[in-house]
Amino acid sequence: MTDPAYQRLGLLVTASPYTVLRAAARALHSDTRAVRGFRAARKRFYRQMLCAHATRQAAGDQPTA
Repeated sequence: MTDPAYQRLGLLVTASPYTVLRAAARALHSDTRAVRGFRAARKRFYRQMLCAHATRQAAGDQPTA
């Protein structure tokens, strides 16, 4: 099952990892991005989104628009 946070990004299967990171960064509230104490959590979130995208690509899921 795909992570609900990843699904909310609305990315195509063919999206590059950089596109995934940009979408994930935009999904976070600006206040969340500004807090230095949340840096480890943000990095973990970005890694989870990249892993979910790689899993989806490996599974060959149909693209969503």
